[in-house]
Amino acid sequence: MRLRNAGATQKEAAAAAGANVRTCRDWENGIRMSHGRRIYPDGRVIDYKQRVTTNNSVDGLAFATPFPGLAALEKPISDRYLSLPERERIRDLLAAGTSMRAIAKTLGRPVSTVSREIARNTGPNGYQPYAAHRAAAQRRPRPKTSRLACEGTLRTYVGAKLLLGWSPEQISNRLRKMLPDRPELRVCHETIYQALYLQARGGLKREVAAALRTGRARRKTRRDPETRTSRFRDPMVNISERPPEIEDRAVPGHWEGDLITGMQNKTAIATLVERSTRYVMLVHLEGDHTAATVRDGLIKTMGGLPERLRGSLTWDQGAEMATHKAFSMATDMDVYFCDPASPWQRGSNENTNGLLRQYFPKGTDLSVHSPEELERVSRLLNGRPRKTLGWDTPTERLRELLLAA
Repeated sequence: MRLRNAGATQKEAAAAAGANVRTCRDWENGIRMSHGRRIYPDGRVIDYKQRVTTNNSVDGLAFATPFPGLAALEKPISDRYLSLPERERIRDLLAAGTSMRAIAKTLGRPVSTVSREIARNTGPNGYQPYAAHRAAAQRRPRPKTSRLACEGTLRTYVGAKLLLGWSPEQISNRLRKMLPDRPELRVCHETIYQALYLQARGGLKREVAAALRTGRARRKTRRDPETRTSRFRDPMVNISERPPEIEDRAVPGHWEGDLITGMQNKTAIATLVERSTRYVMLVHLEGDHTAATVRDGLIKTMGGLPERLRGSLTWDQGAEMATHKAFSMATDMDVYFCDPASPWQRGSNENTNGLLRQYFPKGTDLSVHSPEELERVSRLLNGRPRKTLGWDTPTERLRELLLAA
């Protein structure tokens, strides 16, 4: 320090003292090294052996946070937060002498965001983007005690209402309505869920967690329906890609299909409905309703139809159609799949399945019905006049199509 005060450069002073240049720089900034710890003038201590940083909180109490790992540094949190490339851009623009307003305009950020970022993370060596990004990731955990981790009126009230069957959201909003002038007795529903599900947050007993309506002791992961994993190895064609002539029922030969299942879903019958004529065919499934059994049954049934009546098949995303590619190759029919939980996209088939329950009630063993019995039931349905067909029967409409061909 005497050499520096005498006008020596940092490198010259370090060489004369026999010390590293970085060590000399730390001395100038008031940073000390002791037993593997880096001690800063503001009281912050980095312990390299324990891999823990000790900070001073607002009330003067010290709390420790672990070093942010690579996963925490690279984890995308939200577009609201500055990313590492943006921090690098800030460094480059500052070095070029760009104003804060110009930097904010370049990044598409508010000026206040840029000014706080620079003021918070500028040290003796200027703004360092990597150090700023590490510091932001380290501040992210916000280590503080949960409101429900301490004994008190709030914790007792929340536990009592949970045991009465109240949901966390009901408890949170009820507290806000009953005690509008007591902010210390407010708690958001997410805090209650964390106290129930996360052991680290603690606060509520295990029997209280069991009182939730769902009965779950842990949080259930939910996925976006748009990111559903395909159920089939072969890529499926969605119903949205179905040609318009199939949608308006103008062209015959396009079918809708599904399974009706029996007792405990152990037995099943495959049902097929032609969209323009409402003609019904029932497929006998021998023994089970696995993908291979359904495939063979559909190929056998569809293979006996004229080529004009083998246009396409629309099905739901049931596992029984896992081998739909083999069915398409054998029958030269395209297979389209409905959206999840959208039975109305196969309206004709759903309506027919309801009519079939008159002959095959729910909860019964469907394996007792022979192929001859299925043929008898399909003839009965195809002989009924339909309002949507102008009171013609499906059999009459299909006969007209075949004679015209």
